[in-house]
Amino acid sequence: MQIIKRIIEMINAITEVIYSFWDYRDVYKITGIFATRRFKPAKKQHKYAVLVAARNEEAVIGNLIESIRKQDYPTELVTIFVVADNCTDRTAAVSRELGAICYERFDQEHRTKGFALQFLVERIREDYGIDSFEGYFLFDADNLLKSDYITRMNESFDAGEKIITSYRNTKNFDDNWISASYGIHWLRTIRKEHRARSLFRLATRIQGTGFLFTHEIIANGWNYTSLTEDRAFCADAVAQGYKISYNNAAEFYDEQPVNMKIAMRQRIRWSKGHLQAFVETGPQLFAHIFYTGGAANKEKFDKNGKTVPLWKKFVNNIRLRFMSFDMLTVVFPLSLVSFFKKVIVYGLRVALIVGAGMTVKSWFAPELIQDIFDWIGLNPVPTSILGKCLWLSFFTFGWTVTSYLDSIWTAVYIFIIEHRRIQPIKWYRKVWYCITFPMFEAIGRLTNIIAMFTKVEWKPIPHNSAVKIEDIEDKK
Repeated sequence: MQIIKRIIEMINAITEVIYSFWDYRDVYKITGIFATRRFKPAKKQHKYAVLVAARNEEAVIGNLIESIRKQDYPTELVTIFVVADNCTDRTAAVSRELGAICYERFDQEHRTKGFALQFLVERIREDYGIDSFEGYFLFDADNLLKSDYITRMNESFDAGEKIITSYRNTKNFDDNWISASYGIHWLRTIRKEHRARSLFRLATRIQGTGFLFTHEIIANGWNYTSLTEDRAFCADAVAQGYKISYNNAAEFYDEQPVNMKIAMRQRIRWSKGHLQAFVETGPQLFAHIFYTGGAANKEKFDKNGKTVPLWKKFVNNIRLRFMSFDMLTVVFPLSLVSFFKKVIVYGLRVALIVGAGMTVKSWFAPELIQDIFDWIGLNPVPTSILGKCLWLSFFTFGWTVTSYLDSIWTAVYIFIIEHRRIQPIKWYRKVWYCITFPMFEAIGRLTNIIAMFTKVEWKPIPHNSAVKIEDIEDKK
């Protein structure tokens, strides 16, 4: 029994050290409540290309293109490129009818979004040249842009930022609890990560769509073709010394799944891609914590043409090392470590309690319950197997409820702090979405486990919403 105790103590000690590397993120959470980076009006209007990878998206791609055409930004400075990837509908025809340049791709073997973008970038290189455009936007076919979106993103680009993500809202937030949970999920990332990282001039993460990057990023092509190309893109960008900024004023909308089967399929793909991203980019990010190879100071002159001073090079070097560590915490599969730790330690503790008569309370009770028991002087020690199992069940239930309430509070927090930007929703539906959000979180933990033992193929997420940007703005 002493050996089991030592094993438990060792596992707890190791995992506590691992968990401690994430403690600094509390600063992000607090900062995100109060502040984010703001950008001044741009002095120059830059020339952009918009990239859209679409598969059988005739129902929604027209609304995206129209929202781009209705921007308050000069239309002659924005060129829309669509890759109709293995389409069997009118996606290509609709795109061309609305003035987009559309390339069609047919390749059933390489089916991820990353491969479609790789094909599109090569067509642009051949027909126009990559540096014909200063920057590239990337959107999904179901997205909609507010009328000042490109103007706002141009402010960040003109300020010298080379990769910028934006405010991701949900156009079908109120469809059901699944779409609402997705909406809460994206807004949580904004509040707890994007806002602070941008303010501190660090690298936040892009999440699939709604971002802008300089043409130099794809000078050698689009090289991110995994199940979650966005994570690989982020890690590679940081390894090359790029910050990833966030513009809180640039807002776009996308459509979220409303079907559980579709949501599970998507979450499993995300989980699998997360694991792949860690394997592919984790070692490189870890190495860059200690050795940057000059990536932080590859630019000898600032945007005004002045030589970068020595002190700034030193700061950039320290910042890149921290950004590499910070991005490593993003791609590291912490949830899997936590899951297996809990399963193993829980099993060992049950063996000790049932087999050796240990006190159930001392092993399983949430801290609050322990404090209450200590205050009233109660220290129950069941002697029978049944009694031990009952107490074990009671404390396990208490731990589960505590975790559930924490997820509910996250949803409540988002509805309160983002109430001005979330479309109008009845109060009782908001209550329901808060109550059901923990199920969305549980699904995420479950898909992490499934992804470890499942072969995952990329499959498109169907989009059918006929909502236009005018509909959303009128509703608000």
